[in-house]
Amino acid sequence: MTDEGDKVGDEPTSYGLRPPQQNADGIAQGPAATQVVGDPSVGRLIGGRYRLAARLGVGGMGTVWRAHDEVVDRDVAVKEPRLPADLDERTRQTAYERMQREARAAARIDHPSVVTVHDVVMEDGRPWIVMELVRGRSLGDQLTEGTLDPREVARIGVAVLGALTAAHEAGILHRDVKPDNVLLGRHDRVVLTDFGIAQIEGEQGLTETGAFVGSPEYIAPERVLGQRPGPESDLWSLGVVMYAAVEGMSPYRRQTAPATLQAVLSAEPAAPARGSGALGTVVMQLLRKDPAARPAPDEVRRQLEAVARPVPAPTMIAPVGGGAGGAGGGRGGKLAAALPKGRGGRLAVLGGAIAVAAALVLTLANPFGGGDGAPEGWKTYDETEQLKASLAVPEDYRRSVDEGTVTYTDPGGTPSLWLTRSSGNEDSALGEANQTLKCDKGENLECTELSSDVDGAVEEFEYRGKDAAVMVTTWTRDEGYETETEMRSREFFYVNDDNIGWHLTVEMPAAGEGKRDGDRVFEEVVDSLDIQDL
Repeated sequence: MTDEGDKVGDEPTSYGLRPPQQNADGIAQGPAATQVVGDPSVGRLIGGRYRLAARLGVGGMGTVWRAHDEVVDRDVAVKEPRLPADLDERTRQTAYERMQREARAAARIDHPSVVTVHDVVMEDGRPWIVMELVRGRSLGDQLTEGTLDPREVARIGVAVLGALTAAHEAGILHRDVKPDNVLLGRHDRVVLTDFGIAQIEGEQGLTETGAFVGSPEYIAPERVLGQRPGPESDLWSLGVVMYAAVEGMSPYRRQTAPATLQAVLSAEPAAPARGSGALGTVVMQLLRKDPAARPAPDEVRRQLEAVARPVPAPTMIAPVGGGAGGAGGGRGGKLAAALPKGRGGRLAVLGGAIAVAAALVLTLANPFGGGDGAPEGWKTYDETEQLKASLAVPEDYRRSVDEGTVTYTDPGGTPSLWLTRSSGNEDSALGEANQTLKCDKGENLECTELSSDVDGAVEEFEYRGKDAAVMVTTWTRDEGYETETEMRSREFFYVNDDNIGWHLTVEMPAAGEGKRDGDRVFEEVVDSLDIQDL
């Protein structure tokens, strides 16, 4: 169980969730553990060794606590059965048996993406489940603050698929795969939890005939129809989870549970717009109404691993001095506005007129499918007339030309990328990069605009056997925004023997997933960039 959040996975699905959003800095904020002032249970010792410290969440089946195991001196999660007082004895015993079943189910599965059960303690006639404490948050919590990019969704999908496959091999169907039951831990760990309504082969069911269990918007159509579920039913739910992770909500969510179940049976959702390409393909395959038509786990894994696989970073040579400051690769820094101070003025020192500027707004879509040509979900544009080059961009971007500027725009609008071509450059790529950095930092009085809040570094770079340069800068975006945001850019410079230069810039958040995705996009765009006049 996670050490963050205010709900646990066995709550019914909410139909009043906020749309995905992020805070002003673009950084997901996790809720703190719930602290109940004066709660008499805090400090209580369970089973003679587990001391309750703080509530982590409350759900329909009980309360999850952070506790300390005083025997082995470690923090654990303890799930306490806490049921309404007016329940009849039969319902109460069914709930307790369900919790014990959860412990048995999880204990039978040997997989790093399944939460580990340490102990079951009978206290006051109730089973308390002691589990590992996963430090992080649930995918459900994450999605209240923003969607994930396809590469990250695929990575999570691979882990959950592994957990489900291990469960199925042990004769266990999870039956409640949903974002709240997927925990995102430290060191990129993904954990599937809450086997409270799992169906275990060879054991008698706990649910009365005709009773409905599970979360409506993530349940497979065959289960809605009362048919016997199989592993394919869990795979359907995984498909809905990945759809929600990349789009922000389940495609079957409606205002009421009956309407949601009807949508599961009859609605044919459009492919996820932000997860076009390989991820969208496998998601839609998993959402086929006929269980027999869904792909096998091995095929799903193969497709997801291809999407999740990162592109190797380009080889960097030792940093060059030149007063550029420390390496900006992973450092937070200070940025200037949506187009930073000094970005326009510094072009005066690059020499020559700008022939074209192509502004690209980058989505967090996955461009890293690998293979020859454009990545999966991207399109290669031949910009010979404007840029004397070609480059790949996400295929859903809108292209426009205005007064010599070619623009590709992402409908969602996130970080930005520009490509410029200039003539009459008097210096090498390395020299142009160093001059640009000085201009950005306010150290060159020839710039028409100056800024002193930029930090960065320049490095040599080899581009197709030719000398090039890469610059990394950080600054604070403030002008025109309600709050300051730490930003970062990576820039590519190349100048040929005719003194014609190409300058590629990718701007991104200075930290977090946005930074990681911006870096990968930069690497993919540089890799796809084909300059004709090398």
